[in-house]
Amino acid sequence: MGRILNLKDVEAAVKGGSVFACGGGGWAAHGRELGTLAVTIGRPELVSMDEVPDDAWIATAAAIGAPGGLTEWEMLGADYVKAVQLVQDALGAPIHGLIIGQNGMSSTLNGWLPSALLGTKVVDAVGDIRAHPTGDMGSLGLASSPQPMIQAAAGGNRAQNAYIELVVRGATAKVSPVLRKASDMSGGFIASCRNPVRASYVREHAALGGISRALALGEAIIAAESKGPRAVIDAICKATQGTIIGSGKVVRNTLKYTDEAFDVGVVEIGTGPQRCLIHVMNEHMAVDDAHGVRIASYPDVITTLDTEGRPISAGQLVEGLEILVLHVHKAHLPLSSSVRDPAVYPPVEKALGIGLSGYALAV
Repeated sequence: MGRILNLKDVEAAVKGGSVFACGGGGWAAHGRELGTLAVTIGRPELVSMDEVPDDAWIATAAAIGAPGGLTEWEMLGADYVKAVQLVQDALGAPIHGLIIGQNGMSSTLNGWLPSALLGTKVVDAVGDIRAHPTGDMGSLGLASSPQPMIQAAAGGNRAQNAYIELVVRGATAKVSPVLRKASDMSGGFIASCRNPVRASYVREHAALGGISRALALGEAIIAAESKGPRAVIDAICKATQGTIIGSGKVVRNTLKYTDEAFDVGVVEIGTGPQRCLIHVMNEHMAVDDAHGVRIASYPDVITTLDTEGRPISAGQLVEGLEILVLHVHKAHLPLSSSVRDPAVYPPVEKALGIGLSGYALAV
């Protein structure tokens, strides 16, 4: 049976999601706000794909933008609910449940408030176990599909008259950039509901169990906190089968907000033979060692932790901060069809100026 999500689950989702956020994935405070609202205003229910009928409509709840602290964004819980309502109206049918495009500091909880208010299920599946920069990377392999899809978004900075609602229809690769542009125009962060598909498609193409995995990781972190920072870091590594591949002080961070609503740049950690370079596009996408050799690459989990074991967003990696770099190899992760879709990589590779697809698409 489904699991009714509660306040303890909110904290676990934020803490576990923050590791899978890979330096992006929203804001912890925003996640706590969304989750607390959801579990106090209603009874959001987490269900496995086994509990969902094949012909049920499942859509993706996602936040779009680059919330690295470089823009004046405003996102309210009501915006996530409104986006779902817009898709239901356009579809002419009820949405049975919501998956998320990715785990993250807040994105793990994107489906909870609509579940509490509209009765949609929080489906235990994700478009990508870890956070990523583009909507296509969590689109369940639909990025190269010619099939017209429905996408909706709502949100924006009200004080600056930047609140926007929109519904678009078309091939995913063509309409996803429209929502990203709307995010930029709204202040840099907007709530979306997109790509309603039948549950049978989700079962075949999503990373199943992605939310419960984030919850379990969060529970392990919470259990270790009373034993100190080392215990927290060890618990993260044990729960994810991850390793610490680098450590040192932040030497430089070149992150800049672009017109396409991305935070792009590099973060240099440490000096001499211990030096490593993290390539960032909203999230940590690759790590090179001191010799320029790639030691971690998307879809691996790549997360920066402070010395207390707390995940630190890319935008908060200020010079002089002592950090650790966590790496979880893709072999230890459930991977969705999005990750295996060659169409999602060219825009990201172009923005970063590095290759990703060679490793990501290799078996």
